[in-house]
Amino acid sequence: QRAAQHLKPSVPIKFHISSRTDTGVHALANAAHLDIQRAPGKAAFSEKQLVHSLNYHLKPEPICILSAHRVPSTFHARFSALSRTYIYRLLLGCAHYSQIPVFERDLCWAPAGGPLDIPAMREAAQFLLGTHDFSTFRSLNSETPFQSPIRTLLQVEIQPSPGFLSHHYEHRELEFWEVKFKSKAFLYRQVRRMVGALVAVGQGRLAPHHIQELLEVKDARAFPPSAMAPPSGLFLKSVEY
Repeated sequence: QRAAQHLKPSVPIKFHISSRTDTGVHALANAAHLDIQRAPGKAAFSEKQLVHSLNYHLKPEPICILSAHRVPSTFHARFSALSRTYIYRLLLGCAHYSQIPVFERDLCWAPAGGPLDIPAMREAAQFLLGTHDFSTFRSLNSETPFQSPIRTLLQVEIQPSPGFLSHHYEHRELEFWEVKFKSKAFLYRQVRRMVGALVAVGQGRLAPHHIQELLEVKDARAFPPSAMAPPSGLFLKSVEY
């Protein structure tokens, strides 16, 4: 928003963003909309000019505008979204935090306790698919009383994934996995809780059917203590319109 004010609009600019992310969570591509009114006689910015100008003023920030598109006045970055896709990056094969490759730190979660039972995690993930009351899988906050806990999980997949520079540490037998979730909207910390529960299944601390039981309880306090995944491995991958 501060960067946009450098474009000298005739009316202050407000960004409307598709979704907020927790502190420590990343976004590969978030989406936002803004209205720019220029002084009389000034031509509208082209999409290319807008991207270049905003990125110039965003240089000190860990953020970059990837593209810009002109949209009708009825468009809203949050309310027009059809779905949002998140990925969570897991690193297996690290006995200790210090073994996480330096370029992967704060970009993945390396759960302790050896290999994960991926087939059991995939079996457990199927219970999350579809429309459910996800009360157990949300953290409570000030918005909880005003927000329906009913959500529809359109997709959940657990797939192997390459690391960012994995060819440099192939000899270390590290394995990267991505857990992918797609839904129209998610509850507060829902993805991190779902990942934490799936990892608990992979570690043998929960059985796959326990995921269904947690859903049926519909109580955030029933979620296993300290099972929530940390923010570092979570990425908002895309917002679909």
